[in-house]
Amino acid sequence: MIIKTIISVIAYLILAPLAGGLLAGLDRKLSARMQRRVGPPILQPFYDVLKLFEKEKQTVTKVQDYYVMLFVIFVMASGAIFFAGGDLLLVIFTLTIASAFLIIAAFSSNSPYAQVGAERELLQMMAYEPMVLMTAIGFYMYCGSFTVSDIIGGTSMPFLPLIGIFAGFVFILTIKFRKSPFDLSMSHHAHQELVRGLTTEFSGRTLGWIEISHWYENIFLLGFVFLFFANGTVWGTIIGVVVAIVAYFFEVLIDNSFARMKWQFAFKAAWIVALVCGVINIFVLYLIV
Repeated sequence: MIIKTIISVIAYLILAPLAGGLLAGLDRKLSARMQRRVGPPILQPFYDVLKLFEKEKQTVTKVQDYYVMLFVIFVMASGAIFFAGGDLLLVIFTLTIASAFLIIAAFSSNSPYAQVGAERELLQMMAYEPMVLMTAIGFYMYCGSFTVSDIIGGTSMPFLPLIGIFAGFVFILTIKFRKSPFDLSMSHHAHQELVRGLTTEFSGRTLGWIEISHWYENIFLLGFVFLFFANGTVWGTIIGVVVAIVAYFFEVLIDNSFARMKWQFAFKAAWIVALVCGVINIFVLYLIV
């Protein structure tokens, strides 16, 4: 059991950035095709990160690099705990701490653009955290455990009993993946009026690590989608992986179909979805389980 856990953690730490980078490349390619452009090569995200690592190191304040590295470590730790079959609540709290360190790093730069981006990131956290917590509660109520390994090893697929929570989680993934209409604090596209939002003052190796961290985070979040279909069988695993990939490219479609909304709309929409999809689903589970 311990050996299997160690292998899972090592596999995540090695393979997650590779898979995340490929997804980012496919994202760019598909987005370009939707806009009738050729688009960059699929491996372009890797070329961009390598180029960032080759640039001269320049920082506004030395402390921001310290906070960014803590962000990187906690993102990797949250994914490692998840893929090691650990506790969902610990995973969520670790990821929240990681986001807090990135926000502090942006505030420490004293840049007005970065600070506004950091403030928007805080608002986004307040918007999506209730739905993330309800997702963990839903799994606990249905599977009887917060432990990922217990959920995966279950005999029944949680999707149908948790279909409302699944819909709510997919909704807040748009915020977590930083896709339009909710790319408020930081955008990968040129339309962001804040230049690069909370990463405006980051460059070189520091920005490269942030990009890699997002690849780790994206794979880990898709792991949550996979959990809804895990039932201890090969078919459950295949369905879970396929749905996770489809969910990611569904977010790409939304990203290219909607203009960016105001933060007030993002906040209200996320809380309404959490109340309607999450609370009602949890109430129904309470009645039938």
